[in-house]
Amino acid sequence: MTDTSWSPDLTQFPGPKYLALSRALREAIRSGELPANTQLPTVRDLAWRLHLTPGTVARAYQLATQEGLLAATVGRGTFVAAQTPRLGPTQPLYTERITGGTTGLVDLRPPQVPEVGQAEAFRAALLDMATTTGQGWLDYTSQMGEAALRAEVVRWMGDRILGPIGPEDVALTHGGQNAIHLIFDCCLRGERPVVLIEELAYPGFRYAARAARAEVVAVEIDEHGIVPAALEAACRRHGAQVLCLTTEAQNPTTGRMPIRRRQEIAEIARAYDLQVLEDDCYSVAVSDIPSLRALAPERVWLVGSVSKTVSAALRFGYVICPAGMGEAGRLTAQHGFFALSRPVADLMLRLFQTGAAQRIREAVQAEFALRQQILVNHLGAFDLGWQPGVPFVWLRLPQGWRASTFLRTAESRGVLVRSADEYALVHARAPNAVRIAIAAALPRDAFETAMRTLADLLARPPSDLLV
Repeated sequence: MTDTSWSPDLTQFPGPKYLALSRALREAIRSGELPANTQLPTVRDLAWRLHLTPGTVARAYQLATQEGLLAATVGRGTFVAAQTPRLGPTQPLYTERITGGTTGLVDLRPPQVPEVGQAEAFRAALLDMATTTGQGWLDYTSQMGEAALRAEVVRWMGDRILGPIGPEDVALTHGGQNAIHLIFDCCLRGERPVVLIEELAYPGFRYAARAARAEVVAVEIDEHGIVPAALEAACRRHGAQVLCLTTEAQNPTTGRMPIRRRQEIAEIARAYDLQVLEDDCYSVAVSDIPSLRALAPERVWLVGSVSKTVSAALRFGYVICPAGMGEAGRLTAQHGFFALSRPVADLMLRLFQTGAAQRIREAVQAEFALRQQILVNHLGAFDLGWQPGVPFVWLRLPQGWRASTFLRTAESRGVLVRSADEYALVHARAPNAVRIAIAAALPRDAFETAMRTLADLLARPPSDLLV
């Protein structure tokens, strides 16, 4: 039952109104004033009652939900979930992908790698592995057994300007997210370390930072990436230890950092002894700009994986560690999970050595390029950010659309996209924009139909729609 009488006194809680309301919720739940399963007022009702904006109340509800104090159910409302916060994460890293079938929905939230021969290549490699399994598959895996695979990773990254690197600089991980955790384990010290991220950034950065008990601080970005003056101010104010950013294909805006900006970031990192996590999981097809790892090899940890180029199911990633830090990275991996699973390591080694991984990557990039052309043909008249080879675009919505309304309307028409809100910190202001991923696993005609649907919606804002 909705607690229509709950009206907290926010003057007891100093600070911004949304934080005051979230603290009032926390106190009321923990004291028993709001028992478990109590349905809370709607955002608009509570906003009217407390003389707040709906956005302020929505933000407070979101904070309490992330703590595990509230649970929101679509179509039913928001309820008190428990009298104490849950342990561990309170929200999924990714929204579960919807693959169609009886749902009739086209999911353009995560990029989807197309099937371009992976199944046959995996089958051939697994059959070869079946003839060579032996005693080595019975004991714990070790870092020493990964030397040949680390050398293949160096060759795999040969199309990037990384500066001098060798197998000794590589640590292997179970995907890119595992690599982020490994870097934080290596770099973060103290009870409350600080991690800097771009003000719009891959959500996995902040989730990994929270798991490491770190404070996350967002830094302003512009069309060229993170703003040097804002980064330097954040370093002076917070004494941060790690900066996370993407230089080649910023997620979600698709921006690419020019060489001069990269040099400025490297200089600031040196001045403030900042370790840098450079995320290369999303990247342009061909890069002719030195990476931050090349510009500041003594402090940059470059993260990559095959999830966006071969298969996300393999869970294979890697870290190009700072010069002289490869052993530290591998020891951290050893303490976390010994080494890669032997089947995954052996499979990846064969895919690299036979050239199958490279052939798959080229075919995947070709299909992404074709889908990108379809997308730009339909949506290019709008304010669209994109780069060749990057499997998503950034759409700044035209006048008349709000991101939340556009998401709901697109879903009602059978298309799912991702809001800018998902890439911003809870207390930050997100732009009026959405990210649209290239779903290369869809039939091309279904993908093109989805593009037509989005173009039609963009051309007709809510006042013009008959819904």
